Amino acid sequence: MKTITKANMMDAIAILAQDAQVLVPMTVDGISKFSLWGSEGTLAFSAVNTLLPPKDSLFPQTEKMYSYQVENQTITSLDIHNEAKQQIIFGIRPCDMQSIQCMDDVFLTKTFVDDFYRVKREKLITVCIGCNKTAPTCFCESMGGSPAGHGAADIQLCDLGNSYSIVAQTAAGQAVVEKWQGLVRDEEGSVPEVSCTLKVDAQGLPAQLSKMFNHPIWQEVSRKCIGCGTCTYLCPTCYCFDIDVQNNGNEGYRFRCWDSCMFSDYARMAGGHDPRPSKNERIRNRFLHKLEYFNERYGKNLCVGCGRCLTKCPVHVDITLFIDKVKEVSSIESVQL
Repeated sequence: MKTITKANMMDAIAILAQDAQVLVPMTVDGISKFSLWGSEGTLAFSAVNTLLPPKDSLFPQTEKMYSYQVENQTITSLDIHNEAKQQIIFGIRPCDMQSIQCMDDVFLTKTFVDDFYRVKREKLITVCIGCNKTAPTCFCESMGGSPAGHGAADIQLCDLGNSYSIVAQTAAGQAVVEKWQGLVRDEEGSVPEVSCTLKVDAQGLPAQLSKMFNHPIWQEVSRKCIGCGTCTYLCPTCYCFDIDVQNNGNEGYRFRCWDSCMFSDYARMAGGHDPRPSKNERIRNRFLHKLEYFNERYGKNLCVGCGRCLTKCPVHVDITLFIDKVKEVSSIESVQL
């Protein structure tokens, strides 16, 4: 197999940084996230996963959409801001790679294409590093993934100890590997097996949930939620956003920014009606979106099993325990029938 030593990895990244913005896992001010190679911070390649997912590389937390100037109620200038630079996410984990596939489904398929997302996605190369260990909160296997790697990444690396195995999985990935000539070598080796210790049974979950819209389970699971939105902001697949405008006299700009379906005013309509007036309806919508609705529309779960929400929810709302409860309900009701 083709490999590259960990000692040569920095040289490999430096080569890529000559032609693109390279984002790598780093700890900055105590927060692990994907940051620009060469910026201030500590490299965090050994972390199981970053606290903040890399989704803002494609879907920024705040994104200016267009600027304008007006004079006498006539538009005199209109600039659309949808240009993108070549980006490489180096060190993305398999669960986060799956999250990009989910975002692709949302922003690029089913007859609708979001150009702001598209231009960034077309200029993105992903270098995935398979996990050689998992956190107690990781459960990607139960959501259909694998900690070993992801077939959609342009390049798949696996940790062999002192080196990484290299597999180019796309033409773009092959072009990157060719830039590493002199750093890559052939050697014998085997990829270590790794598995998540946290497992849930998600088989048949969408069908089961489709019959539970009015079930009392929602009152039980939503009781302790405080509606802070932490789960949605750390989730690699949450994509709720709001669009607003900043006017400054005769000029201004329109922008979009992340929002959260867990906030009390998110679904409120003009006139004041709110179809999700309590946290009962809001957490029901969140879990059904992750585990039923997205599966029905795109054929996959919107939860990728990264475990971030399990780790950081201040009141320990746990989607894996919710799945277990749904399974218990299914078993009990089957016996009663």
